Amino acid sequence: MRTPSEAAGPGDEQVIEDLVDTLEANRSRCVGMAANMIGVGKRIIVFVDEDLGGRITVMLNPVITASDGAFDTQEGCLSLTGERRTLRYRRIEVNYEDRRFRARHATFTGWTAQIIQHEVDHCNGIII
Repeated sequence: MRTPSEAAGPGDEQVIEDLVDTLEANRSRCVGMAANMIGVGKRIIVFVDEDLGGRITVMLNPVITASDGAFDTQEGCLSLTGERRTLRYRRIEVNYEDRRFRARHATFTGWTAQIIQHEVDHCNGIII
């Protein structure tokens, strides 16, 4: 998990399904996952999007392009025990591809932004 992930592509549909299924199975204790958490080094993240009523959102090849509102926080991780201190941003902009590999750009705030930052860190080989 400390190695940066490779770009996801059209051959990764099964990885996407496996990641969604794994998050769904762990939803009581986890709000997001990156593909490297299930042993696949691809830039794929999934997360529970509270802004969309708790729907699971999939992002392929996410890149945070802007951020503001830095704050210190404590985070846990399904891959680790306990919580650790980290720096996050209250608002982020992200370029990514959706499940159909269409280019997207979106702005996220609050808890959802924090989850995305955590999972993008995993894609970049960073563990809190």
